[in-house]
Amino acid sequence: MSIQTFKRSALVGTALLVSAAGASAESFKWASNTDPQTMDPHAVNSAPVLSFLNNIYEGLVRRNQGMAIEGSLAESWEPLDGEDGWRFYLRQGVTFQDGSAFNAEDVMFSYQRASSEAADVRSWFAPVKEVRVVDDYTVDFVTNAPNPLFPDSIANFMILDKGWAEANGAELPARDAENFATMNVNGTGPFTLASRDPGVKTVLVPNANWWGDVEHNVTEATFTPIGNAATGLAALLSGEIDFIQPIPLQDVAQVESRDGFKVLEGEETRVIMFGFGHEHEELLYSTDVTGTNPFQDVRVRMAAAHAIDIASIDRVLFRGKIDGASQLVPAGISGYSEANSTRPAYDPEKAKALLAEAGYPNGFSFGLKCPNDRYINDEALCRAAASMFAAVGLNAELSTGPVRDYWPQLRADEFDMYLLGWSPGTFDMEHPIRFLMSTPNSEKKLGSWNFGGYSNARVDELLPGIQREVDPAARQAMVDEVVAITQEEVAYIPLYTQPLIWAAKDNVDLTQRADNFFMLRWVTVS
Repeated sequence: MSIQTFKRSALVGTALLVSAAGASAESFKWASNTDPQTMDPHAVNSAPVLSFLNNIYEGLVRRNQGMAIEGSLAESWEPLDGEDGWRFYLRQGVTFQDGSAFNAEDVMFSYQRASSEAADVRSWFAPVKEVRVVDDYTVDFVTNAPNPLFPDSIANFMILDKGWAEANGAELPARDAENFATMNVNGTGPFTLASRDPGVKTVLVPNANWWGDVEHNVTEATFTPIGNAATGLAALLSGEIDFIQPIPLQDVAQVESRDGFKVLEGEETRVIMFGFGHEHEELLYSTDVTGTNPFQDVRVRMAAAHAIDIASIDRVLFRGKIDGASQLVPAGISGYSEANSTRPAYDPEKAKALLAEAGYPNGFSFGLKCPNDRYINDEALCRAAASMFAAVGLNAELSTGPVRDYWPQLRADEFDMYLLGWSPGTFDMEHPIRFLMSTPNSEKKLGSWNFGGYSNARVDELLPGIQREVDPAARQAMVDEVVAITQEEVAYIPLYTQPLIWAAKDNVDLTQRADNFFMLRWVTVS
């Protein structure tokens, strides 16, 4: 399945690519609020890392400007004959940036590396039973059951050179530490790393031996992380940078009023949500509740959901540019449950009644963890939500910080409630079910981003059927059941679909994709 199932044009993004033929070569400078944590494509499963590294590394397949799957290091693929899985026919004549030849052994090595315990992306391979090298340019991925989504699910599975990784002691990714692949690269993609100063500046240059058709005219691309929104906007308007993602919504009018600049707006496929510490036996940050975790009571979780006023958040923070979310994917994504499209109404009185019924008539205090440089208005959102929670007796002690510190805190269970955004890599509801709703299971590679440990046996039972079912009606019925269960149990509080707000100089042409990935190979500067 592909983004072609995704009907809402705003979510598809605005394709602004022009041919680079005849255009002069140019340097290009861009900024974002988050620096990629690592140069290792298997170490951190986050959009800032995967988006950046898609300029350097490549997978068997990739997404085009309209989000459809197309061949990359695999020229074609087909279902296996006589067993479940897929055969990929690899592109011949491709070399890594150090000149080494690409072949099936690199795919096998990268699979073993990316599916290892050390990898943050191992859940991508939960359906895989076996990988076989048929010959130098043919690889079979055998799945546990029919899996029509599998090619879509590995669009960000990037291939490393086996010899390079082994020679430099990078046989496994290092998520919470460092190895050679943390700071160095050797991909097959259109750009390669010229220099890297983490948190300060990263410079890319074109890969002169890239196999693909060159559509950009960039000679050097410099990325600078700018955490402060005002500083980033000033850098754009002063000409220090050519492009920035995102900009605050309140600055859109200012950019549009300036000659020589433009704003690109769309809607990302990312749903912003609050999660709970379901498996925590007690609150970690409460000043008035000890020895228990009130959020283990569904009435308390539902009270928190009813305390959120999305209309006010939209009006005050997002200027009418967000849609409230009822589930963990936006409307239009494959598998979206139309049968469960209603989100909990803003109802503070009902929230208070539910808290009283659960035994907390005076409410209680708890810790709310949020990043301050990952999502649009993330800290402001959490401050607004904390005020809404307080109005019904849920007194949030808000803690915010940079995303580089935030993910380790979530993985260390240092939260009572937390903020998360999720964009489905397959553009299908199966993706958040596998990553966010399945009971965490390292052996099965499931629930790797289910930080709070939500668990429901029926959800776990339904997932394999959702992954293999080819009849659309039967599959949707299973998805609808999962969504109904997780809504009834308030596994998460879906808030809204995040908007895309980018700004650039008028002389820059680029593509705004619905997954918020920025691809240098589609940039021209005139």
